[in-house]
Amino acid sequence: MKVLTVGGGAREHAMVKALARSGAEIYASMGNNNLGIARLANETLLDKGTKIENIVRWAVDKGVELAVIGPEAPLGKGIVDELEKNGIRCASPNSKAAEIEISKEFMRDLMAKHELPGRVEYEVFDDIEAVEDFLSHYEGDLVVKPVGLTGGKGVKVMGEHLESKREVIEYSREVLNEKIGGVPRLVLEERLEGEEFTLQAFSDGENVIPVPLVQDHKRLYEGDEGPNTGGMGSYSMPDGLLPFVDKETYEEGVEIIRATLEAMKKEGRTYKGIIYGQFMLTAKGPKIIEFNCRWGDPEAMNVLPLLETSYLELCDGIAAGDISNIDVSFEKKATVCKYIVPEGYGIESVAGSRLEVDEGSIEKEGAELFYASVDYKDGELYTTTSRSLAVVGMADELKDAESASEKALSHVKGVNIHMRHDIGKPESIKRKVDHMKEIRGE
Repeated sequence: MKVLTVGGGAREHAMVKALARSGAEIYASMGNNNLGIARLANETLLDKGTKIENIVRWAVDKGVELAVIGPEAPLGKGIVDELEKNGIRCASPNSKAAEIEISKEFMRDLMAKHELPGRVEYEVFDDIEAVEDFLSHYEGDLVVKPVGLTGGKGVKVMGEHLESKREVIEYSREVLNEKIGGVPRLVLEERLEGEEFTLQAFSDGENVIPVPLVQDHKRLYEGDEGPNTGGMGSYSMPDGLLPFVDKETYEEGVEIIRATLEAMKKEGRTYKGIIYGQFMLTAKGPKIIEFNCRWGDPEAMNVLPLLETSYLELCDGIAAGDISNIDVSFEKKATVCKYIVPEGYGIESVAGSRLEVDEGSIEKEGAELFYASVDYKDGELYTTTSRSLAVVGMADELKDAESASEKALSHVKGVNIHMRHDIGKPESIKRKVDHMKEIRGE
């Protein structure tokens, strides 16, 4: 089957690998020349994912039958709607369904309207005077979120990034004046205390099939210090849970996703594709931080390599609206993903540095390599302003998966690059487990 993929990051490389492993004939559209994707694709189109008309025309010309979209921006701009108008079935949500990520205001309003589990207190603002008035009588810490998309870098938390109500007002003014997220509008939410985890699931519009849990690490520096990024790495466990998340909590998370997608359907926004739930496990159980309308990055690299079921079959079933008879299974292995990023990533990236990658040695370490936002020019690999490469160690035990990923990092050489070494290490895991014990008063 001819399959269109859109996006040139490591998430999309993981998707393309899984599709190719399932026998798909890949036609890849990407804004950068991702070497890993290009090797697996029958043909490539170098174009931004938001150049929808160009991509649709190319896909139709190539006789593409099915499409799987990686990034959120094309989904929000209606790439699925246009592909389906042109007879190409999609295993990703249309623009009405993608609103669950595109607008934080829509997501919070949906959860409040339908009284869904896992919701939090929030208010929406479009002028600074109203923000100041609200803060004058609000007790406790808050999170400031631009309503629109910010690539995972626009959210600021009181007590972490913002030290006082005055700083909350200053950042709120910046969001409104500079239209961070694309619109002069923001959400103020209660700050949740706990540990974050990611629960993703396949949806065909009726059925929900969850996948193993992952914990992402957003902060740039070790010990979860520094600015937020798109994600510096992540880990998963052989049992599909996490050291601080038990089976009961996992099922609560699944039920929150299921209830949300049922509410979406009632609103005339039937959701087909992968749904990503970013949760905070609190003393009162799991709460939703945000939903994303696509695979997480880096979380896709933890999950897709373990998928034993044909990913092509799954995507075909999602597009057809029926995955009820597909037996979805994953290898029971631990994974640890660590990203190599350009120096200054999350602040001001140093781009254009040459990278040397020893793929054979990475494989011998028991790790898998995923090319991210790199450019391949004249036989050489160069960094861009976003994340460059990801290595994922896989093993029966977490410690061995972490060791494999750490050893794999040594086989990537370059100047002006940065990475976190603590992801998946025992001391990092213990800190998170101890944190949850403290939150629960144990």
